[in-house]
Order: sequence, then C-alpha cells, then structure tokens
Amino acid sequence: MAAEQTQTPEQYFKGIVKSVLDGGAVVIRGPPRNGPPAERVLALTNVDAPRLGRRATASGAAATEDEPCAWEAREFLRKLVVGKSVLFRVVNSANREYGILLVGDNPANAVDATLALVEEGLVKCRDSCQDATLNEAQERAKTLKKGVWADDAFDHIRKVTWDVENTRELVERFKGKPIAGIVEHVRDGSTLRIMLIPDFIQITLMLSGVRSPATKLGPDGKPDAVQSDAFAIEAHYFTESRLLQREVEVILESSNNNNFVGSVLHPNGNIAEALLKEGMAKCVDWSIAKVTAGPEKYRAAEKSAKERKVRLWKNYTAQAPKIADKDREFTGKVVEIVNGDAIVVKVGKDFKKIHLASIKPPKLEDKDEAGNRTRQKGFRPLYDIPFMFEAREFLRKKVIGHNVQVTVDYIQPARAAQGGEPDFPEKTCCTVVIGGVNIAEALVSKGLATCVRYAADNDQRSSKYDELMQAEDKAIKSGKGMHDKKNKSNHKVNDMTGNLTKCKTFFPSLQRAGKLTGVVEFVASGSRFRVYIPRETCIMTFLLGGISCVRSTRTMPSGDVQKGEPYGDECLLHVKEMTMQREVEIEVDSMDKAGNFIGYMWVDGKNLSQHLVQEGFASMHFTAEKSQWANMIKNAEDSAKSAKKRIWANYSGEEEKGVAEEEETKTLNEERKVSYEQILVSEVTEEGKIYGCSVKDGPALEKLMDNLREEFRNNPPLAGAYQPRKNELCAAKFVDGEWYRARVEKVAGSDVAVQYVDYGNRATVPKVKVASLPSTLQQAPAFARSYNLALVTLPEDEEYRSMGIQGLKEDLLDQTLNMNVEYRIGTEAYVTLITPDKKMDIGKGLVEDGLLMIDRKGGRKLASLQKEYVEAMEKAKKAHLNIWRYGDITADDAKEFGFGK
Repeated sequence: MAAEQTQTPEQYFKGIVKSVLDGGAVVIRGPPRNGPPAERVLALTNVDAPRLGRRATASGAAATEDEPCAWEAREFLRKLVVGKSVLFRVVNSANREYGILLVGDNPANAVDATLALVEEGLVKCRDSCQDATLNEAQERAKTLKKGVWADDAFDHIRKVTWDVENTRELVERFKGKPIAGIVEHVRDGSTLRIMLIPDFIQITLMLSGVRSPATKLGPDGKPDAVQSDAFAIEAHYFTESRLLQREVEVILESSNNNNFVGSVLHPNGNIAEALLKEGMAKCVDWSIAKVTAGPEKYRAAEKSAKERKVRLWKNYTAQAPKIADKDREFTGKVVEIVNGDAIVVKVGKDFKKIHLASIKPPKLEDKDEAGNRTRQKGFRPLYDIPFMFEAREFLRKKVIGHNVQVTVDYIQPARAAQGGEPDFPEKTCCTVVIGGVNIAEALVSKGLATCVRYAADNDQRSSKYDELMQAEDKAIKSGKGMHDKKNKSNHKVNDMTGNLTKCKTFFPSLQRAGKLTGVVEFVASGSRFRVYIPRETCIMTFLLGGISCVRSTRTMPSGDVQKGEPYGDECLLHVKEMTMQREVEIEVDSMDKAGNFIGYMWVDGKNLSQHLVQEGFASMHFTAEKSQWANMIKNAEDSAKSAKKRIWANYSGEEEKGVAEEEETKTLNEERKVSYEQILVSEVTEEGKIYGCSVKDGPALEKLMDNLREEFRNNPPLAGAYQPRKNELCAAKFVDGEWYRARVEKVAGSDVAVQYVDYGNRATVPKVKVASLPSTLQQAPAFARSYNLALVTLPEDEEYRSMGIQGLKEDLLDQTLNMNVEYRIGTEAYVTLITPDKKMDIGKGLVEDGLLMIDRKGGRKLASLQKEYVEAMEKAKKAHLNIWRYGDITADDAKEFGFGK
C-alpha cells in the first residue's frame, strides 16, 4: 500500500498519523496519489489501553463510559503523533496489525510512542509482554502512582454529553465567545463533529456561510467517490487533513435542526475561507449573515475562485452584463418613490427609474389554487397590501427631494409574460445610499421589505447583500413590520376621486377646516393633483385656484395623444419635481361639478398658484380677485410680464388693454350695488393709489406683528447674512426701528427698495436692515390691498397734481372709512370712500374743493353718481377753486398754455 512505499533498513515504514483511535491505536496515511491517500490502522504492541466511552448507536446499543484515564491516554498520544511523520513496523497481524510506532524520521533518535505511554502510566503492559524496557517503565509508573496506577484513577472518567437537547440554549449560553474544542470527525468539507472542552459536549457543526459538496459513504464506511458529489472527496480530504483531531476554537453562531452553525478558527487560518478560495465550497446566503467576522472575506474568496474557474467553478460564466464605469456610480435627486422598492432619480436633466437591489416589497397572496389572480376591482396596492404604505412612507420621508449616491449592482433583463404573470421590463437594480445609510438595508431592518434568495452561482445581487441578510435576520428576531405575527397593517382610505356623492359629503368639513396637511400622490398637470389627506384618511382630486395654467400633453383613454400647449410639458415636470410625494398644505375654497376640489396649495411655505404665475407657467384667473391672495398673484403676473417669462415672451400689453376696455364697458352697464366694507387707509402713493387694510383684519394683523417681533427678539438676524432678491418676501426695518414684512422691489448696491406689504408704503433701506422672513410668517397674505378712487383723476400739470395728492393724503391717511367697490378694470378695483357717518363722499368732496377732476365713464351703472360728481366739479369751476383758479383747464384753447386733459 501507499504507506509502505519507503522502507528503512530496520524494516520500518514511513507515514503521517491521521488520527488516534484511543491510547493504543492510530490511523496512518501515506502520501496522496491521484486523490486521497490510502490508510492503515496500527495498534501498539505489548500494551492494553483503557477504552474510551461510546455514544448510543442507532441499532439500540447503549452509551458506554470511559475507563479510567482513557481520555488522558488518547490525548497524550494525539498530541504526540497526530499530523506528524512517523516510522512504524508491524510485528504481529492477528485480528488487526500490531506494531511499534516511532515519532521522527530516524529510528536511532525517534521517540517510542508505546514506551512514552507506559512511562506515564496511561497504558498497561500485557501479561505476555517480553519487552524488559516496557516492563521496567511500568514498574516505575506504579511506584510513582502515575495514570491508571494513581489512587484517584477512577476520578479521571469523563461525563460526556453526546446529544444536546436544546441547541438554541447552548448558543445563547456562549453568546458568540470562542470555545475550545477538538475535531473528532469530518463528515464532509463543511460539516464536523467536535468535542467541546472542558465540558465534554459533543456537537455536530456546519460551517457558517459555506457548503461543500455532499459525501456519501460506501460499504466500508468511507466516502465513496462514485456516490459522492463532484469534488466532495477532495473537499473532505482538504478539511480532514487540516483539522481532524486538531485543537480549534469554535464560535457557535446559530442552530439548525439540532445541528450547530458556526465558525471554526485554527491558528493556521479559517478553514471555510480556504475551502472557498480553492473552489471546494460555495457561499450559503442563509447562514453567511451569521458569520461573526463578517462575510466580506468569504465573498472575496469565492469571487477569486470564480475568476480562476477552479473546481466547482470550472464551468462558471459571469451572468451580469458589463456596466461602464461612468454609468456604475452617480449622484441624483430623488423625485418619486414607486411603491416600496423603486425610486425615480433626476440626474442632470434625465430621469432614471431604479430598483433597490436584492429586496422585495410587501406583497399580497392574491392567487387561487390554479394560479390566477383574485384581486378585486378597485384594488390599490399602496393602501391594500399590508405594510406597502409604511414602506413607501419610510422611503418618502427619508429620501424624497434629497440627493443620493447610487451604485448600479446589476441589470435584470426583461421577461416576457408567462403562466398568467404579466411581462416585466428591464430593471436597473442599485444600492442607494444617503448620509452613509443604505436605504434598502434600513427598509429591511424595519421589516418593510424582505431579501431575495438566489442560487449560489447567481452573481446578480446587491453589493451589500450580506448586510441585507443580517438586517432581515434581526428584523425577524425582533418581530418588526411584516414579521410581527400579531399586528397586521391595515389602511382604510376613502377614495373620493370621481365620486361626486362622497365629495359633496366631505366638502363642507374640508372647507371649514382651513389649511390641511396632505401628501401629493399624483401630478396630472401643472394645476391638477391627487392628494392624500392623513387627518381625514381620504384621497381627493385637487385643482389650483386663481390661475389658468398651460396644458401639458395628455394621452386620452382612447389612446390618442392630445398635444399640449407651449411650455405645458415643462410646467408639468417643474411642478412634479416640486410637489410629487411632498408634504403640502391645501385650503379648499370650492368644488366643481365633477367633484374636484378647488383651492390653494403651499409647498415649503410657498403659494404654488403665485409661484406658477411668477414663473410664467400660468396667468391670473378672474376667480382670484375674490381671494385674499389676489394682490400677490397680480404682482407675480406683472413681474412675469415685465420679465417676458414663458407665456409672456411676446407680451406687449395691447391685447390686454382691449380686453380690459371690453370688461369695463360690460361692468359699467350693470346695476350699481352698494355693499360697504370698513377699511383703514394706510398709504396714498404719488400716483394717487390708495392702500388700505380691512378693519375686520385688524386683530390678525396685530397678532402677526407681535409674532414677527417676538421671533426677531428671540432670534435676532445676523446683519448682512441675508442676500435679498427681487420679488422675494422678507423682513425689513422701518424708520421706527421695528421689523415689518416687506417685498423686495429692487436691489441697487448696498440699498434695497422694499414695499411693506401689510401697509402699502415703500422705502429704500440698507441691506443690513433686511432679513430672511421665517416661512411660518410668510403664509399669511398681505393685509394691505390697493384701490383707486372711482370717477376721479389727477390733473396732468405737476403743480396741480401735487395739490391733488396733498388733498388725498389729508382726507384719507389713517382714516377709517366705508368703502364700496364701484367697478373693476382688470384686477384694479375702483372704489368710493364715505365717512363713517355716511354723510360725505371723500372723492366727491375733493372734486368740489377743486383738487381732483372727473374721469367720465359711460354706462348706466354710474350715471347718477357721475352726475353728482359733474355738478361738484362745476361748482369748483365757478368758484375758481385751486386747479380752476385761472379758468377751465379742460378748455380746448388751454392747450397752448401747457394744459390739457
């Protein structure tokens, strides 16, 4: 046999000790030849060793106990010879081979194993022993009371636990701490039987994270190459030659079917890692997450074997398509969450839909026995699949609107429809990180997603797959999310879209509620949204009020594509990026015939209607005139017109003038209505425009001012830190040293021209006296509104004009008056102002004093009132008061003196 290939002159054979059966027998193997080497068992001649205890057998034989010092004898011999080169000579062949065992390569100085055992009193010489050296050694051991000759020899009997009843309890007891052990048997490359010492607990251990090919035993009880899997015999020998009867450290990491799962550490390295590197094992996903030292080295070792195509990987071919380095990693802004496992990222001007690699979102088992879908009509995955809403909300709150780092792990090819399943498009699967956190791992750790299971040779998986598996394991143990068997998520949502009856029922309460917090679920166009209201647990269709927005391209139910208006598609993308899945505030004003709610929306404190008008995506609608946001929207439109933004690119003003004249004519032919509102006049401009605040808004204005000043007392702004921009709402100091809300009209060097929006007055202040206005103080509309006196106009002459302005200021400033809106031209309101006792019309009085002129209007609406104004002007002319002191300045011949209408 192989072990006999080298024979010394003294008839000794050479070999390596594979294992020690007990204190009196060893297994010796020769050099390997085209596979594992041949073996032979050698019993030590002339001695009897104490017998080791045995475990109970499947045939019913009971477990036996050690004889005294049996373990000590086995251990002494194991430490002396296992894994070492030995010389042996067979002296007798009866039932087994008996012989002499020398440790070393030279008989002259080699250690006689039998003599060493006798000297330690661990074996007894047979009665028939004729070897004087052995007998003398035994006598010395008896005299010294060593080993079996000691008085306490019967105390040296092990109490072995052959079978562990509660494997989990043992794992918990050691809590991942290394335990000393001796490998007693190797079943296959990755499964070992180990004796844990000093407690003498025998366990079967499967190496965490790896699996070697399975071995099958032949009739002789040894691994059979024919029945075993490919490379199983080689893997078995690889592990056995390195670990059998070696002292190791064991870390118990888990249990599986009464077997333990863990890591085996040897001074020469980690056997699992070595198996992987040599292509004798594959990584196992279910247990690799449990590896105490982490799975990274295991994955790297397996990758190395794949690249070298060794053994198990000899036919390996990479499945994943190659991804260019420039496309593998990028940074983008998240603009949409697609259910629980996909997001839309904006990269530059492009939008990319990416899937979170190696995870599955919550799903609903909705198939019958035949495999057909059983979903009911109106099924909404986001709300009807348990934990889908929580998964979407977790991602939305964490990443929407933020920049993320994306690493493309693999591209899953498209799949055609099959077996009742729909077709699937190509998927780009990625690892997405924000602030150093892998969002897929965070999702799995909350129990809001599960990991995809793969075949061992499938490389199309997340680059952080092992971390995902660890996160899932923790979520399962702690019973989080989908793994909580007691609490199941259930969202009952009232979907009002398209249901007129429901909308009518909800409308009064929504209108009374004022501002409501909601989440934009879908953006149909620049001004049409589907909004979820958490407080009411309802979904509604919401339209922006006060504006006419450009239409985007639409695909009709028939499949026809309706081309959008200019800038419509740009508007849709702009609004989508601003609002999609963002938390917004809405205020419901009205409802149309189809059950769509109409009102105003705020995104990050910004009025969206005003914003779209200011960006030139929309124009002011006449319905805005009745709202408190009219002035803001009008100012935004004027700003867009002057900047010729988008829809105003070709704006000249002529068309609007014609439309205004038509509206004016129509208005002036209506019946006059009188409905007084009390206002406090706060400003009269040099153009004769009046700013006033409704008396009923007085308490709200005072409260706003108190809040503003308290905010700036508690958090004083840093001078010069704020950089004002045109049309921006800010805080500005007035001459009284107090802060007020203001709108930036112009920035010139170190000075800023502002208008105080709650009073109407204007001023130029240094930059250091303007500051950023907190968003909470921006939401209230401007309290001061602009008006014009009806039926009057200022003279064109500069001197007379200043007299008229002075008269207006004296009679109006800081006065509380009754106001009636007489007519409108465009968005400008023309009013009459009456004293509180309703005895005096201010405009008419100024005409009668010769300070203002008549602005004649046609139509029956103001005919009577205009007649009174004409009579008042005639009185002033006759009395030659003020502007009429040199005669009638409206006469034709007055033009030569520089006067004219």
